[in-house]
Amino acid sequence: MEALQQLSSGHGLIEGPLFDPARGLIFTDVTNGGAYCLAADGKISVVVPHRKGMGGLAMHVSGGMIVSGRTIAYKPPGGGDTVNLIPDNPPGGILGFNDLVTDDAGRIYAGSLAGSALAEERPKSAFLHLVDLDGSHRVVGKDVHLTNGLGFSLDGKLLYHSDSGVNAIKLYDVAANGDLGPPRIFVTTRNGSPDGLAVASDGSVWIALAYGGAVLGYDTAGREIARIEVPARLVTSLCFGGSDWRDLYIVTGPDREVEGGSGCIYRTRMNIAGRPRPLARVRIT
Repeated sequence: MEALQQLSSGHGLIEGPLFDPARGLIFTDVTNGGAYCLAADGKISVVVPHRKGMGGLAMHVSGGMIVSGRTIAYKPPGGGDTVNLIPDNPPGGILGFNDLVTDDAGRIYAGSLAGSALAEERPKSAFLHLVDLDGSHRVVGKDVHLTNGLGFSLDGKLLYHSDSGVNAIKLYDVAANGDLGPPRIFVTTRNGSPDGLAVASDGSVWIALAYGGAVLGYDTAGREIARIEVPARLVTSLCFGGSDWRDLYIVTGPDREVEGGSGCIYRTRMNIAGRPRPLARVRIT
């Protein structure tokens, strides 16, 4: 593992990092709005303008993007009308959505929010949702206190899920039709909450420790195997990338207790590789 390198600073609350081999690191700015791409030459370009509150991204097989926020939505390539895949539902306790992930089939899993993820007090519990290949959507998990990172085991039969509201990574069995079994606790964290999550090619699970100033690695038995110190308390998310998928990108947000702080992007080289994210293949109507 190499020393941490800062690639960019001056952002708001960064979330949703996603590596695209053709373009570079794509990420969102929750507070300032928009999704951006950090290219290999250090230049930053706009991918999705304006939209605030995006905690998750996925690339769609059509070339567009799946984004979270008030809704789970599809943004077509080159602009055009937004297509909502899951609407918000305030009377039903769904005020928006945070992290999302695709499975090998191209279905989309996303966590909903019953309140603002930036609120001082804990929101009410919300849900995990599935967008199936035909474009339909349904609830597949309940009692989610503050939804964050999502990632699948190598065989796709387990779903890891950061529930920051209870400082735990939950583990779900995944049925062939995409439904989830009852959650169990994979690990709990101290001195920080689990946020963004990524699974490496050896099955190890890597999490951003929000307000813990670190990235933690766990083996499949839930034993801590590594700790990467980050020069920011609010470590929000991470993803693997690079030509060999051994670059680990780590993103942060501004610390409320630090005057003039900003969100930053860091990178380190790992001894293990990550995996490309599957493309979303859900029907867009």
